Amino acid sequence: MTEHVPSTGCAVCDAGLHAGADEVAAAELAAEGIRRRAFLGGAAGAAVALGAQALLPRGAVAASGRDHHPHRTLILEPSWVLTFENNDLQLRRDHSVVVQNGRIAAIVNGRIRGRDARLEMPGELLIPGMISGHTHVALGSPTRGLIESGRPFTIPGVRTMDLDDEDLDALTAYNLAEILRGGCTTTVEQSLDLRQAKSYVRIARRWGVRGYPAPMLPNFARVVTIRARTSDQVLFDSVPDQLAEIEAGLRWGRSVNGAEGGRIRPQMAPQGPETATPETLTAIARAARELGNGIHTHLATGAAESATVARLWGKAPVKWIEDYGFYDVPLFGAHMSGWDVRGDAPFLAGKPKFTFSHCPSGAGAGAGSGGGPFIEALAAGINTNVGLDSHSNDLLENAKLAVLYGRLRYSLINATSPVPVKRPTVWDMIKAVTVNPANGLGRSDLGRIAVGAKADLTSIDVTGFLAGVGATPPEPLNNLLYANGLHVRNVMTEGVLQVRDGRLIVDDERRVMERGGRVAQKIWARLEAEGWFTPTPR
Repeated sequence: MTEHVPSTGCAVCDAGLHAGADEVAAAELAAEGIRRRAFLGGAAGAAVALGAQALLPRGAVAASGRDHHPHRTLILEPSWVLTFENNDLQLRRDHSVVVQNGRIAAIVNGRIRGRDARLEMPGELLIPGMISGHTHVALGSPTRGLIESGRPFTIPGVRTMDLDDEDLDALTAYNLAEILRGGCTTTVEQSLDLRQAKSYVRIARRWGVRGYPAPMLPNFARVVTIRARTSDQVLFDSVPDQLAEIEAGLRWGRSVNGAEGGRIRPQMAPQGPETATPETLTAIARAARELGNGIHTHLATGAAESATVARLWGKAPVKWIEDYGFYDVPLFGAHMSGWDVRGDAPFLAGKPKFTFSHCPSGAGAGAGSGGGPFIEALAAGINTNVGLDSHSNDLLENAKLAVLYGRLRYSLINATSPVPVKRPTVWDMIKAVTVNPANGLGRSDLGRIAVGAKADLTSIDVTGFLAGVGATPPEPLNNLLYANGLHVRNVMTEGVLQVRDGRLIVDDERRVMERGGRVAQKIWARLEAEGWFTPTPR
């Protein structure tokens, strides 16, 4: 039996702990005014690319995978709409949302007459497309179901870096399909290395995904070595290679910055302060200012990481990165279980460009990440997001977990916490995956259903089995506490449907699943040959 090492709550940041063990009017867009039942009957599973004149049979895709220039009008008719009014979210019943030219053109009380194409969404709640502020896309599926009882994911993560481009794209596609299927339209992505970042962009461009991608700096394999060091000289000696990686990441970032009409906006993504030096932080900040899209990092992940940074550089990580201008650009920082809650909470609340990304499933289901400082950050007024991290690609489920874990922690520590804590509400939950991360990215056109905003939208069944009661609920946000990604019915980015009636339609869903599964099996076979499958507690 291998020794169980406690998790830091971070999928990537645990790596060094274990390294020692090796570690979207189709049928009718020929005859306008088609209704939802027509889609379900004669055009089930069709790709509804707004403005497209032809019906794509299920599994068929245009050469580019989608119509990038939607111009026809589509009217969405959900039972509930989560609108953005007077700088806040509001629930509106039986409102219609008009989509045109990839944006929201109108929000109207009741139903709109006319012959424009429309989608009936009875029993569904329409929300902004969700935004994950922290992902490692390719790391998700190969480790799921293997690490939840204590095995390290370090070696499986490194093995994803060994894949050829074809297998890597198949793995990326599987995980990105899951993310879309779960209602997430924008990902802030820290790929394990530059090759994985390139793979992410290849699939995102094909499917019309909105992303803020970057390679981890340094790459994951180097992170493992640095975090497992017995001498700080290993970190110091890594600086030339780290600087070369930063320059390569910047060159690639320049080449894709603003691609696909601005849907691809690369960031710079240092793994975390504990694997950085003054030279690397300076280079990263300079590159981030040039690209103009911000920085994405693990931040104060655990007490040991924070202690290491303080010992080496005289300041704990939250304060140390200020010396290099990190808070002068949009900054997403994940986890923060190792922060100084008394000092860092008010400090970060005063940083308007900072967003905390809380990842309840960060190191796998049931790991320690559910105990991250979500309720402290809410109480402090820090802009707070819920992210996927790895292993789980279901953002709706993770938003729900943030509330449930948060309420449990509130009941346990409210009376004794050294700082104020907030019992999270369903409004905190939905803001954390919509308007909050959009604001953190500096995007007033994302994360909200408002006239002029991008038509990045997700509809969720809140009426049917398991999440609903067979009738339209009076307070649908509460029903989300019983829902998960499988309750998501339709997903679109810039007015182009990517998921229709719960099926991926920008690619052949079955093929994406089969190819992704074969790659996972290859990785598992290699792990088996390497003796990675050690016994777990019973």
